[in-house]
Amino acid sequence: MAELPKDLYVHAPDGSVFHDLQDGQVFQDSDGTMLLRVLHTPGHTADSIALHLPGDKALYTADTVLGYGTSVFEDLGSYLKSLKRLLDLDPNEDGDYDTLYPGHGPVVEHGRETISLYIQHRLDREKEILRVIRSPIPGDSNSEYWTTWDIVKVIYKDYPENLWLPACRSVELHLLKLQGDGLVRHIAGEGPEAKWESLQPNTDLEHDG
Repeated sequence: MAELPKDLYVHAPDGSVFHDLQDGQVFQDSDGTMLLRVLHTPGHTADSIALHLPGDKALYTADTVLGYGTSVFEDLGSYLKSLKRLLDLDPNEDGDYDTLYPGHGPVVEHGRETISLYIQHRLDREKEILRVIRSPIPGDSNSEYWTTWDIVKVIYKDYPENLWLPACRSVELHLLKLQGDGLVRHIAGEGPEAKWESLQPNTDLEHDG
């Protein structure tokens, strides 16, 4: 891995040894070759970043992309935009990478393929949620609206029930994104008992393949 030259480090204006990183900030060697670029990748948390080392064809993804499973997130809309940004780095414009070095788990050799799978997984889950909320409410429901918990029980029916509560938060964040997209509306309640309605018919999903 390329070393960052110490003589190019600039202290913060107040003289401290720390300074804030900026989105798009670039560290170069003495002949102007880019060694490292900072990328703001909000979603997992608001202040998440990735570090791109073009000379090593590597991305340090922290918790945005992991070496196993999928990552949790605070804001799904921002998270998907960040994943798309990483995927769309142009290899012809100092955006080349193959390998991901995640914050947890093993090194990921096929970086772009893995990021594509992350995006597709979230889009598939979104379609599942929309299909459920646009379908008739279960007969045992005490509400005229789908609750977050009702949706979880349908989507995760084949999973152990001890996973349903953690999944509930993920479904809620999906619903909040869909509300921002104008596809669903929050009616009342919070957490698992939050009530939602679809703003469009189920036929919109028939041509998604």
